[in-house]
Amino acid sequence: MRILFLHNHFPGHYQHVATALAADPRNQVVFITKDRNGSIANVDKRVFAPARSADAPTHRYVRPFEDAVLHGQAVYRLCEKLKREGFVPDLICSHAGFGPSLFIKDAFPNTPLLGYFEWFYHAQGSDADYLDGPVSADDACRIRSRNAAILMELANCDWGLCPTVFQRGQFPQAFQNKLTLMHDGIDTGFFSPQPGARMVLPGLDLSAAAEVVTYATRGMEPYRGFPQFMRAADILLRQRPDLHIVVGGDDSVSYSRLPPPGRTYKQMMLEELPDLNRSRLHFVGPLDYPVYRGMLRATDVHAYLTVPFVLSWSILEALSTGCLVVGADNPAVREVIEPGVNGLLADFFQPADIAAKIASALDQRKAMETIRATARRRVIERYALTDLLPRHLQLIRHLAGSAEPAEEHRLQLVASA
Repeated sequence: MRILFLHNHFPGHYQHVATALAADPRNQVVFITKDRNGSIANVDKRVFAPARSADAPTHRYVRPFEDAVLHGQAVYRLCEKLKREGFVPDLICSHAGFGPSLFIKDAFPNTPLLGYFEWFYHAQGSDADYLDGPVSADDACRIRSRNAAILMELANCDWGLCPTVFQRGQFPQAFQNKLTLMHDGIDTGFFSPQPGARMVLPGLDLSAAAEVVTYATRGMEPYRGFPQFMRAADILLRQRPDLHIVVGGDDSVSYSRLPPPGRTYKQMMLEELPDLNRSRLHFVGPLDYPVYRGMLRATDVHAYLTVPFVLSWSILEALSTGCLVVGADNPAVREVIEPGVNGLLADFFQPADIAAKIASALDQRKAMETIRATARRRVIERYALTDLLPRHLQLIRHLAGSAEPAEEHRLQLVASA
């Protein structure tokens, strides 16, 4: 087979499936991306760059769509070059929402397109009004316009994947009959417990600490509950003199409203909490996967706080590692955590409740062993890469041959609704 992957970030959601396909010498795998970093053996990586950024004079409702069009245009031009080289794919796999596949059917009109759909935007009832209440009429119109590129990709694709029930439920009912529920999969062999592990990270040795709580995020921002966690951390550090807290991640913003110019949410929270015990609060920055796994293996309690939005891989990685996870009590998280069974849930808006749930878990560490074991078992049962990767590859083979999913994938859609 000839497979073409499109994703702004390399390899993104396609790490495992692209690696598996490229390992078969009968396949030719091309990956188009904006990201110059990284490589996969036997994958022909092609880097594109939009001709320009979306113009400031463009109406702000339309600017994300203009940006997507510029991405799609750059990818189209690169695909024309691929065709001149003799490459015409049997299947295209594209991460939707940012534009690379907007014109891919114009470049390769006879090639099936399998889209990966993470999110459909709403002004009410999900992320937009969760933090600050009802949005303005102006913002509601802007948010609706944000779906323009996604709707084009939904219409153009032959089939789609969506990783969670909650996320698929955000998409219009008219399109849900072409979205199969299939998570990327968690490497449960790698993300596994290590009894007796100690918290030792580069430049930080907490092997003698009596209690350790962790929080990890791509960016320290409101969408991932960073302000709420910091307020809870302040409470916990006051109450528990032997507690250390480790925060992993960038001081950046991926999803939230940007902070004031020249400011970061980390700076703002440290200023809001001037008496925070910094000697037992450790910011360790982004962590490589082996170091990150070591942190999860050694933590006593891991916090995962998010608005109702795209579910992070990190919560499933933590559960797979056997962490006692305290999560935000909202629909995105309740899909994977049943409180008291495989984790605990706390009120996202109440730092005192977050702190109380974490303290309860610390006080009952022996009693929580059953919850930890159940957490890992459920990830193995529902999200294991060893199960999901073969299904993903099977769907790719079917689509590459017929442009229609096999009946079992249609049945999976119905059974998981």
